[in-house]
Amino acid sequence: MIPLRDANPTRRTPVVTVSLIAACVAVFLVELAVSSGPGGDAALDRFLAEWGAVPSRISAALNGGGDPGLAVRGVVGSMFLHAGWPHLLGNMLFLWIFGNNVEDRLGRLPYLVFYLAGGAIAALAQVFIDPVSEVPLVGASGAIAATLGAYIVLYPRARITTLLFLGFLAQLLEVPAVVILGFWFLLQLLDGVASLGATTAQGGVAFFAHIGGFVAGALVGLLIRVAGPGARRPGG
Repeated sequence: MIPLRDANPTRRTPVVTVSLIAACVAVFLVELAVSSGPGGDAALDRFLAEWGAVPSRISAALNGGGDPGLAVRGVVGSMFLHAGWPHLLGNMLFLWIFGNNVEDRLGRLPYLVFYLAGGAIAALAQVFIDPVSEVPLVGASGAIAATLGAYIVLYPRARITTLLFLGFLAQLLEVPAVVILGFWFLLQLLDGVASLGATTAQGGVAFFAHIGGFVAGALVGLLIRVAGPGARRPGG
């Protein structure tokens, strides 16, 4: 299932969401420039290791044996790095569909803080699972997962136009957010459990970053609902 758009209008221009998308695209263009330079893929690997969230480096900083500034830089930097065009485009699609409504509900500055904090919590969740890994975490997936967690709580009945593949056939359906995002989270849980104990030497998907970010975002969504109803939104 691939979400394409939601029927959940916003009251104001999603400046932060658009800015985050622009920043991720700009950083990816830098990655392309690095990989097309003299060092090729080896230079890109060094770039990602320098600016990505390396679990062993973060663990060392948390234990007092590493550079906290370097660890923080890696956590923040990782939210704007991506491993390829499919990774970037998939993340930006999810961020555009679901981020604008969460930004609309929280407000611009609170949403930016929420997004960065969600990404940090997501990275720490993956570090907790694999604290000695030398493979850098890259991608906005953790921060976006936090956005999805907030969205499913705030707008569970919002209609999401979804492209559903049935073998060789494809069909457009309108699916409630609670179904499509709940299914996405279930897949992360199943894949995350299946990945426990597997080697990460060659990298792979940081499922527990997705899980940690989603849970953190859902908790924030619950706090918002408990604190007050706020503006009622279509589909909310």
